[in-house]
Amino acid sequence: MDDSQFLDHVADTLAALPAVEAVTLGGSRAQGIARPESDWDMAIYYRGAFDPQSLRDVGWDGEVSKIGDWGGGVFNGGAWLHVDGRRVDVHYRDLAVVERELERSRRGDFHIEPLMFHLAGIPSYLVVAELGINQVLRGELPRPTYPDELRRLAPDVWMGRARMNLVYAEHNDAIHGRVTQTAGLVAVAALEFAHAVMAARGQWVTNEKRLLADAGLDHLDEVIAGLSADPETLTAAVIAVRDHGESAVLLARER
Repeated sequence: MDDSQFLDHVADTLAALPAVEAVTLGGSRAQGIARPESDWDMAIYYRGAFDPQSLRDVGWDGEVSKIGDWGGGVFNGGAWLHVDGRRVDVHYRDLAVVERELERSRRGDFHIEPLMFHLAGIPSYLVVAELGINQVLRGELPRPTYPDELRRLAPDVWMGRARMNLVYAEHNDAIHGRVTQTAGLVAVAALEFAHAVMAARGQWVTNEKRLLADAGLDHLDEVIAGLSADPETLTAAVIAVRDHGESAVLLARER
């Protein structure tokens, strides 16, 4: 199958699963920046009870999680599959949860959840961001723009977390030459500042892969690369990330 035939085949199969009302394409392929080896990121939007066994029964090779296996929050599970020689990720999206978070985002209300492979965690409005970015292949879904209240309130939440992480890093780890702990907190804070920048701009974020670059903070890689066990170097790194992060958020708000 060529890519178009492949996408139709996968979308039709997923849309036929019990309780599924919509199917989307996300990630780099939805945004037109995919490489030939890029995964195919799909999401199934279901209402009521979805049984992952129905996806297993399709017979595609790979791993299919239970509901809640990926943290139990808004990102509540999915599958890593191989279909026709291609890697396909399928994410579960509970429409009741998506609709709740859509309404919360309009009020500027959200929470942050831990998720594997995401240093700063994910905002609950991630499932709203997906609606704003991803391509709907089957069914119907809303296409929200970035809410004004979220743009107004979210930057302070992210920036507050970044500042707290850096205060702790400076006073509890950097002065003792703890490289790993300082590096970890500095990296997390850099991504939190990046989230703040993107929120201030009113731009959706769905993962951390290009987050620093999109926020104009990828030069902070040099700060991480220059770390050593010297307390003065570690402290300087903390200060640099704080200064650059706060400046970037301020600039984003002024635009």
